[in-house]
Amino acid sequence: MKRGDTLWDISARFLKKPWLWPEIWQANPQVENPHLIYPGDVLNLSYLNGNGGGGGARLSNSGPHVRRDPLEEAIQPINLKDIEPFLKNMRVVDEQTFKGLPYVVAVEENKLRATNGNLAYVRGLDAQPGGAYVIVRPTNLYYSVEGKKDGDPPTTHVRPLDATHGQNKMLWHNNPVKNLFGRNSSVLGYEVEVIGNAQVTRSGDPSSLLITYSDYEVRAGDLVMPVEDKPYDSHYLPHPPQSVPTSFEVLAFTDALNAVGPKQVVALSRGSADGIENGQVFSIYHPGERVTDQYKYPEGGARNFFNPNDSKVQLPSEFVGHVMIFRTFDRVSYGLVMDGLRPVKLNDVLTAPE
Repeated sequence: MKRGDTLWDISARFLKKPWLWPEIWQANPQVENPHLIYPGDVLNLSYLNGNGGGGGARLSNSGPHVRRDPLEEAIQPINLKDIEPFLKNMRVVDEQTFKGLPYVVAVEENKLRATNGNLAYVRGLDAQPGGAYVIVRPTNLYYSVEGKKDGDPPTTHVRPLDATHGQNKMLWHNNPVKNLFGRNSSVLGYEVEVIGNAQVTRSGDPSSLLITYSDYEVRAGDLVMPVEDKPYDSHYLPHPPQSVPTSFEVLAFTDALNAVGPKQVVALSRGSADGIENGQVFSIYHPGERVTDQYKYPEGGARNFFNPNDSKVQLPSEFVGHVMIFRTFDRVSYGLVMDGLRPVKLNDVLTAPE
């Protein structure tokens, strides 16, 4: 191992299947914590059947030892810089929580915007002076819609919530809202972005909050949430899921218009309520298109005219790459694209890793 490697890189190099990282450390008694591997550590591998992805690996025991290196020197499972904004600033909450959040009704001296050192006046907040909170701004509504016909699987969609501000358009790219007339929908979650920190200076209705830090100017309509005690994981253990939920799709992605590749973040249509957890690895597949067999059923020919259904051919799904879950909410999760043969597109489907 060398400095700059991640656990994913190491697993890919030795096992060919990076989500099988547990097969390395579980057979290494000298590795006390799979999350804390350091440059210079020696992992001795002997492969079964000539490869590292078959029946597992037998590794020699070099004996226990005391770790003296600082924790920050440990090799990361993934590069946290690739996902840092989504760890620190993004949250997804359920519909009831979202609609009950306290909100900014006005800012100091009736300004349109407030910055560091200004006061914001908040309604619906039951808090005592000195309490610390974050100010958040809605970005997207994630929701699911029943199929057009009985037996059709539900489809997932994204609706921007803050189009006037525009920052969500830079964060996520997603499919436009489709015509949903007459079809039942259910909320997967409301996504919000943390834009600042504030401290309560006076309780009441409204309460007064002093803005202590902000990435954007605070305005009326922004929401207030508690500071998370443990907002995110800092270590991940890549592993396969025990099962894969149905209709597990790519909802949205970042920094692109049509597709993304490795080391970019995607929002996914299933979360902790569906059994999704941090560190799980999934394969991504692009659904095959339904095309017309022009050779056997030429356009304008009698065979095509009298057999329109027989002329259609469903092409197979194609493997795209792998994604690892790094943050989960109730019904939505975030994943990092780890590798790929082709670009990840919206509505690509997640399956068990292969």
